[in-house]
Parts: sequence; structure tokens; C-alpha cells
Amino acid sequence: MMKANIQAFERLDLDYIIVNSAGCGATLKEYPHFFKDDPGWHERAKHFSSLVRDVSEFLSEVGMSGPNRAVPVRVTYQDPCHLAHAQKVYRQPRELLASIPGVELVEMQESKLCCGSAGIYNITNPEISNQLLERKLEHALATGAEVIVSANPGCMLQLQKGLRHRGLDIQVKHLVQILDQAYGD
Repeated sequence: MMKANIQAFERLDLDYIIVNSAGCGATLKEYPHFFKDDPGWHERAKHFSSLVRDVSEFLSEVGMSGPNRAVPVRVTYQDPCHLAHAQKVYRQPRELLASIPGVELVEMQESKLCCGSAGIYNITNPEISNQLLERKLEHALATGAEVIVSANPGCMLQLQKGLRHRGLDIQVKHLVQILDQAYGD
């Protein structure tokens, strides 16, 4: 499947492959590892992975003009493990949020701590997953944020589950959703 994926993207002759899911982006960037013993495919995988950017990396790299509108909201940012630990992307999502007039970004404690989703960890190890989720939610709620922003669908689902379980009406949004509010027409 990885070889088919590489071949499909090679035919497109792209400058970038933009990903808005931290888990997917981390895997795409790790392709060379899977071909380390196959020199021909290793080089192709290295080239492929060199094109992959998380959407926040890409937007920071190419630069953006200012937003069209203010988004008056207090947010906290939850670092997805696959973005923070695997891809080493920390500052770009925060810089993008801070660039939006009206957004008040309040850092939570242990933002880089796993939310408990971890791929399918929440299914295979629900007890520990829920403990991690509760710890993450305590930190997020302590910020007084109206919106918890993340950059991975698994994390977003996990956080939404925890908030629903608590009966709280706090939104969980992807970074791109907040950017869309600021840059929309």
C-alpha cells in the first residue's frame, strides 16, 4: 500500500502533500523507515516524505496574510501526540491561533500529554485511556476555554466523548476550523 501511495503521488509531481490529521501525517513522514533495507524504494520514500507537511507547518512555511475577521473566543490548544512527539510540530499551531484577532490562547498544563486516544488505545485499553482523558480535560477546563483546539480527529473525538460524558457544552474544533472562521468570506 505504501508503494502504491508513493507511486500515485509521484505521478502528480507535487511540491507539497498537505495533511490535516496528525496521525496520518506522522505515518506519511515515516515511510523511509519502512524501506530502509530497500535502497530504490528508500530513496523514493525519502522524497515522498520530504513533501509531507502538516497544514500548520505548511501555512507557517509559506506565510499568510492577516485574517479577514476577528474570532472573539478563548481557546486552549491540545497537542496531538502524533504532531508534537512524532512530527515535532509545536509552535506553528499556536502561532496561527495567536495571529487571529480576538482569539485568546490560554495554554493548558501538560498540553503534550496524551489525551488517551492514541490511535486505537482508547479501544484496546479503555481504563487507562479514560484516566488520561480525565487528566487532559481537567487541564483544559482549568483554562476557562470556550473551545479546545486540536489537530487530530482521534484526539477530537476523544475530547468530545469526555466532554459529553461530563455534560459540558464546550466545543472541540480542528485548527483549520478556527482558521476558516477567521479567513472565511
